[in-house]
Amino acid sequence: MTTDGGGWTTIQKREDGYLDFYRTWNEYKEGFGNVSKNYWLGNDAIYELTKNKDQELRVEQQRFNGVKAYALYSTFYVGNEDSKYKLTVSGYSGTAGDGLTSFHNGMKFTTKDQDNDNYGSNCATDFHGAWWYSTCHQSNLNGQYAQSGVSGPRYPVWHHWKGWEALKQTVMMIRHKN
Repeated sequence: MTTDGGGWTTIQKREDGYLDFYRTWNEYKEGFGNVSKNYWLGNDAIYELTKNKDQELRVEQQRFNGVKAYALYSTFYVGNEDSKYKLTVSGYSGTAGDGLTSFHNGMKFTTKDQDNDNYGSNCATDFHGAWWYSTCHQSNLNGQYAQSGVSGPRYPVWHHWKGWEALKQTVMMIRHKN
């Protein structure tokens, strides 16, 4: 709550591999986990919080060696279920590189049981996690958790920062624009 002036609501958090994020459409719709450890708020709730198009997004990341970076987006909102939770994101600043705007903006959410990406197969099954995939991804924070900084697109990654290096911790937070 105190990061960058506070007022944040956590919508995603990964701290360890205790909770598997390889889940169904309905689980991502409703949300799962414990906000203090590993967590997805739920796409319906994210839609409700962002539907007035007045939210910004901060994505914090930590490597296994302890180095941290962040990406801040001045515009962030997610459509309703009828839109397949279509992502709208823009206005990047930060230290992690822009892992969302060019590749994921405008994409629908894809899970292992609902393929809404622009790829020939299901990116969620290919990369073991749900996300706003295109053909497939430049970021994949819900990928299969790794226990070290191994390399591979199947893991929680933010390609514009450290390539395909698996991340130790990630947090996605939103707040009302000032």
